Amino acid sequence: MNYHVIYDGNCNLCVTLVQLLENLDQGRIFDYIPMQDEETLKTFCVTSQDCEMGMILIDAKFPERRWQGSDAAEEIGQLLPVGNMFISAYRAMPGVKWVGDHAYEQMRDNRYSWFGKRSSTYKSAYPVGCATTSSSH
Repeated sequence: MNYHVIYDGNCNLCVTLVQLLENLDQGRIFDYIPMQDEETLKTFCVTSQDCEMGMILIDAKFPERRWQGSDAAEEIGQLLPVGNMFISAYRAMPGVKWVGDHAYEQMRDNRYSWFGKRSSTYKSAYPVGCATTSSSH
């Protein structure tokens, strides 16, 4: 793994997006930590208050390199095959990043009322620290 994705494991939208990313990536670049896993988050010096500001992406090789919220979503997009092309175009259009940032904040702040809350926390097939091989998952 090269990056850790911290997500809300109780948010229907967040879990759907994590599952989409799992299917695209198959554990090659990303592993996942639900923000409800406070013990694991402690190892990265991340608090539940930090998580309330949105998803977090941590560079596994340089854990001090972090992105949060819409910046994390953009960085994930850049890391995916052909994603860089879309993110570059998104960032180049005047005003679009500002709109995207504010749309992200609205979704973050209203995620349970708009998309629903799961009755149990989703745990990824690619949890933090998992070793992937071509025969697994």
